Amino acid sequence: MILIGLFLDAVRASTGKDSVQVGAERTATYLPFLADKQVALVVNHSSTVGNKHLVDTLAAMGVCILRIFAPEHGFRGEAPDGEQVRDGTDAPTGAPIVSLYGNKRRPDEADFAGVDVVVFDIQDVGTRFYTYISTLFYVLEGCAEYHVPIIVLDRPNPNGHYVDGPVLDTRLRSFVGVAPLPIVHGCTVGELARLFVGEYWTGPIRPDLTVVPCENYTHQTMYVPPVPPSPNLPNLRAILHYPSLCFFEGTAASIGRGTEWPFQVVGHPAFQGPCATVFSPMRNAASKYPPLEGQLCCGYDYRYTSVDSLFRQARIDLTPLLDFYCEFPDKENFFLKNRYFERLSGTSSLRKQVEDGNFESDIRATWEADLWAFKEIRRKYLLYPE
Repeated sequence: MILIGLFLDAVRASTGKDSVQVGAERTATYLPFLADKQVALVVNHSSTVGNKHLVDTLAAMGVCILRIFAPEHGFRGEAPDGEQVRDGTDAPTGAPIVSLYGNKRRPDEADFAGVDVVVFDIQDVGTRFYTYISTLFYVLEGCAEYHVPIIVLDRPNPNGHYVDGPVLDTRLRSFVGVAPLPIVHGCTVGELARLFVGEYWTGPIRPDLTVVPCENYTHQTMYVPPVPPSPNLPNLRAILHYPSLCFFEGTAASIGRGTEWPFQVVGHPAFQGPCATVFSPMRNAASKYPPLEGQLCCGYDYRYTSVDSLFRQARIDLTPLLDFYCEFPDKENFFLKNRYFERLSGTSSLRKQVEDGNFESDIRATWEADLWAFKEIRRKYLLYPE
């Protein structure tokens, strides 16, 4: 199973007095806020305190868990990519599970009924199009509207050591881009929550927000999440490649969904460039309907890229996209017609820049002004040294 695979390619020391302590582990800090309260939790499989789920941890401490909100991939993180998540019940606690990736993305008035406080605790990977932060955004909106306090238990951002990419053109807002962030925003979920609220991006009414920060973390810490944050990001290499290779989700190519190496290979049956790998996507637990299912794909192999070199790179790499496009024979059909590429990139210009054969340096130059402005905003809400 991908979700329980070990991050063998990027082991870092996780013991000792200087090891990172995530917000959820600092129970003495936030338990007083939950005493005698009816609590709603926004959690998934990554919401752990040591080897125990946050839900089980709080229930054992006598916290009243009224409701659980589940994001994309579900409460246990087992739903394949794109599959709607159903409502349900958590058997050990009896708490109802409300899906925020099914018939609705935003909790409504009924979902907040009886709730005294909301706790958000989910591992993010630091990109605008990773939907856990979209769920955070909508929950903050709901907490403001219905006057429910929210506590964010912070976790490190594996891509939190840099800021890069085009800032979202708000005309392209979607669930893979709910706010004017660059592709790599360089914030933890706690810092993002502070930014969303502080800049009034979640509306004119600010929710009562408390962030429980991590300890012993800086933005230059190489952090390996203890469990894969979603089914198709099985290891740190995939997480670090994700900001650069996710562009291919808006193209005819496969990025390895339906293989053992999602976000570590790129290919297509018609690819005519130098072929470093051959793979054939097939249905698996992580991908129910993988693009190019059953077809033999030829393309690029990133399975053996050094994790240390990826971390030091600290920038989005456009080379795979630009080179693959140059070697693709059917350029008219390289980009999907549904404009998903535009929603992912957050701009209408990148596709044209690729089609026009622009150099990466020229493309990056068009991001600079908006990136500088975002960095000035971001600086106000940071909780950790850069």
